Amino acid sequence: MTVPPKQARSVARLAAVQALYQMEVSSVGAEAVIREFAEHRFDRDAEGGDAPLAAADEAFFADLVRGVVEHQKAVDAAVARKLAAGWRLDRLDATARAILRAGAFELIHRADVPTEVVIDEYVELAKSFFEGPEPGFVNGALDAVAQDARR
Repeated sequence: MTVPPKQARSVARLAAVQALYQMEVSSVGAEAVIREFAEHRFDRDAEGGDAPLAAADEAFFADLVRGVVEHQKAVDAAVARKLAAGWRLDRLDATARAILRAGAFELIHRADVPTEVVIDEYVELAKSFFEGPEPGFVNGALDAVAQDARR
């Protein structure tokens, strides 16, 4: 089955958020997580069916994970500047942090991806993880990062 490139990138973004979360809570490095995803999560299962993340654009996934790690200081600073006074990035939920980091990385370092696509994709991811105000927060924060990063 051939997966359209747009959908493959959407799945890669989901996987990247999961990987970034996993890295934060388990203190495992980027290369180990990328390898784990490649060997176990992007695989086909023993019955020949697709694993949940089998449709991911693996190269895009790896670029996101490596890029967030490589540029984390700048990415975190870009997001932190957009938080309300008195809020720090480490006060946010780990999943929200992973979503914001991946989205901000794309906005800052992946000019080939349209701003609207980046923001829409990560807001949709936030909706899949949160039922409260977080998707609106992600939308506002990434929009503000985009205004700085993509003038």
